[in-house]
Amino acid sequence: MDDDLHGGSRMRDDARFRILRLISDRPEMSQRELAEALGLSLGGVNFCMKGLVERGMVKVRNFRKSGNKLAYAYFLTPQGASEKAALTRAFLERRMAEYQALKAEIEALEAEVGTADAGR
Repeated sequence: MDDDLHGGSRMRDDARFRILRLISDRPEMSQRELAEALGLSLGGVNFCMKGLVERGMVKVRNFRKSGNKLAYAYFLTPQGASEKAALTRAFLERRMAEYQALKAEIEALEAEVGTADAGR
């Protein structure tokens, strides 16, 4: 099955984009917080984060959040920042194409309704 035809690759790109965007703004967010903020499963965020770390786009550092609890902070590497920029461009292009298609559909439906109303 081709992921591109079924949206799998695009969905992964969108998830990566959204994760990179959030950790760029809030590196102290836990994976659980990322999952909740993005409406993704914790396992999905964990899988994506591991991939981002393995590909050198994100660095992970331990820090003390409060008391003796260890937590992690996620930082974009220069490669991660470049990937975020590329994903942002692709995301924006997809959204603009969706917007144009939706706008055309709305105009067609308005014309239909206008024609139907005129016939009454």
